[in-house]
Amino acid sequence: MTSAKDVFDSVDFESTPSVPAGLENAESKDVIDYLFENGNRLLTATGAMLELPRDTQSLIAYFTGGEIIISRTHRFDGRVLAFLDLLKRRGRKMREPFYSDLGLISNIYKSNDMRLGGAVRTRQDFDNQMQKDFVDIIAKAAAQKVSDVHIEVADQTTIYFRVDGSMQPVMEYNSQWGESFVRAAFASSDMSNANYAQNEYQSAQKDGRTPLRGTKDLYLPSGVLGVRMQFNPIAFGSRYVVMRLLYDNPSEGIKTEQEFGLYEQRLLARMRSFPTGLVIVAGPTSSGKSTTLVRNMSMMLKERNYEINMITVENPVEQKIFGARQMPVVNTTNEEQRDEKYVEALAAALRSDPDTLMVGEIRTLAAAELTVRGALSGHNVWTTLHANSAMAALTRLLDLGVEPFKLKEETLMRGLVSMRLFKKVCPHCREPLANHPERGAYRRVMDMYGEVGLRQVYQRGPGCEHCRGTGNVGRIKAGEIIITNSEFLRLALSGDTDAAVRYWLENMDGRTLKEAAVSLMLQGIISIDELERWVGQLDQPGAY
Repeated sequence: MTSAKDVFDSVDFESTPSVPAGLENAESKDVIDYLFENGNRLLTATGAMLELPRDTQSLIAYFTGGEIIISRTHRFDGRVLAFLDLLKRRGRKMREPFYSDLGLISNIYKSNDMRLGGAVRTRQDFDNQMQKDFVDIIAKAAAQKVSDVHIEVADQTTIYFRVDGSMQPVMEYNSQWGESFVRAAFASSDMSNANYAQNEYQSAQKDGRTPLRGTKDLYLPSGVLGVRMQFNPIAFGSRYVVMRLLYDNPSEGIKTEQEFGLYEQRLLARMRSFPTGLVIVAGPTSSGKSTTLVRNMSMMLKERNYEINMITVENPVEQKIFGARQMPVVNTTNEEQRDEKYVEALAAALRSDPDTLMVGEIRTLAAAELTVRGALSGHNVWTTLHANSAMAALTRLLDLGVEPFKLKEETLMRGLVSMRLFKKVCPHCREPLANHPERGAYRRVMDMYGEVGLRQVYQRGPGCEHCRGTGNVGRIKAGEIIITNSEFLRLALSGDTDAAVRYWLENMDGRTLKEAAVSLMLQGIISIDELERWVGQLDQPGAY
């Protein structure tokens, strides 16, 4: 099988370097001046003969003289390989590439824009450009369905995209640009502290339905419902900002539960059929809790012909649910106010004649008690909790201060769900573990599942054009789901967790997270390394 490296190595570059040896360690300005001298033109710029999409422009630049500048961390990226193939097919001159950081490539395109425009910008022009850069970066992230954008401002500014759970550096700028960008992001928000303070922890939100603050017609990209931002001071640096992208996914277009197997689909469908009671979806940060909650609410509305009154309380509203009344927590500037307003919104929702109530997250005792009260009063209530397992969700409620007797009835405490998101191994470049007997994982699989099992297990490959050189293609959910009964709740709430787990596994058709992940591994969907990353080595006991 041809790897991305093999494809790259097969390109026949000229021996003449794109950047002379004497400039390889020079300042970026000198390199850029050399590339544009004697009328040399950037052919991959917007509007040029070989215009590239914006995301590909961040990785490669090509000039009329055959000079090629490639990001050193993306030389095997599918977009780079596709463009090199285009040059080859068109018989274009291709000098030996110069491998650089992402910042130089970005500055090449900016220099091209300045050379074409030639105007000296005012301070207002600069501020407007920073806001345009903010929207542009969000657009690039949204095009890849990135969950979070991380901006670290230190000696230089590095921007990371979290794609399929992994942090990937995508752009580099100087520190001055980064400080201006962070200020512009804060100033563009709708909800934030009154003033930007570089050495304080601050949060802000931008609603995609309104223009950026200070502008009349500059909006977030289409499809982005909003951006939630956290600003943090960092040691040995200036600022660290995390932006969570909230996508506008019309719920009627969602193919619900396709990430889960049939076993989990069946249990979740049964939970949606309950007319009353509480269902808790648990997991750590970025485990898919909110998405699972929203998609099940969408399915419930569809299954009941949109004839129920579903009210949600969220901070913030992360995805649009067609047919639901979604109530955001608003007018808050700090954590204490958010908690107070959350409880206020939850109490208002309970007074608004709901059939089904979705509570975005339980974080305080007051919110937990109102959620339980909603279920006790005959409503169907779904919510999320930060907990490591389905069993731990009950423990978390008790830790918050909910009294055990309120949870002991199976008609109240209906279901517990816990999950993780696993990276799917690329089926085109994955490597059989059987080919690597030197690995410890080889022996562990052999001991547990023998030769038959070994033949079904893979490790991540070197990367190819199908996976953009990463070895992974998307993610899949694995989880544990408990539909409770009175005996299970009696054991769990009495503190005998081991007995409750045994009862669940032996009498309730239970399956642990580790068992669910092993099933995915033996189907060749996830790699042995991804499994052991999240649930421990095969020969180690699981959470239960």
